[in-house]
Amino acid sequence: MILSTKGRYGVRAAFDLALHYGEGPITLKSISERQNLSDPYLEQLIAILRKDGLVTSVRGAQGGYLLSRHPSKISVGDILRSLEGPMAPAECVLDDQDKECIKADYCVTRILWEKIMDSIDKVIDSISLQDMADDYERIEKDYTQEEGENVDKKKSLC
Repeated sequence: MILSTKGRYGVRAAFDLALHYGEGPITLKSISERQNLSDPYLEQLIAILRKDGLVTSVRGAQGGYLLSRHPSKISVGDILRSLEGPMAPAECVLDDQDKECIKADYCVTRILWEKIMDSIDKVIDSISLQDMADDYERIEKDYTQEEGENVDKKKSLC
């Protein structure tokens, strides 16, 4: 299963907001520059995250976007499901499926798809934006020590 750009770029944008949590509203322009994302696409992603209550907006000259909760309270799973929908490898394992498969009770592959989905959910729900920010700070510190103090922070962001 490959995530679309919506999911991947949305996680990067939310991660950027997590890195700057507590600094006040962050502009889309600054996120797009740091994360190398197009403004119009980023605007679409942020709108979805805002609608789902993960991001809030502040209007005005000093406006921008903020995470709606502390980064430790927002999981990667929250972001991915908001942008991508359920992380199911097959439709037959979705809870809100309209048609029940006639082979569901004895389908071995359905058991496999359920295990895959459960594993994915367990991983993405166990990683918070704060975990990502902490990993970034650790990696950046190690990288800066190896490469010298004059390293541009933008280069170490993915």
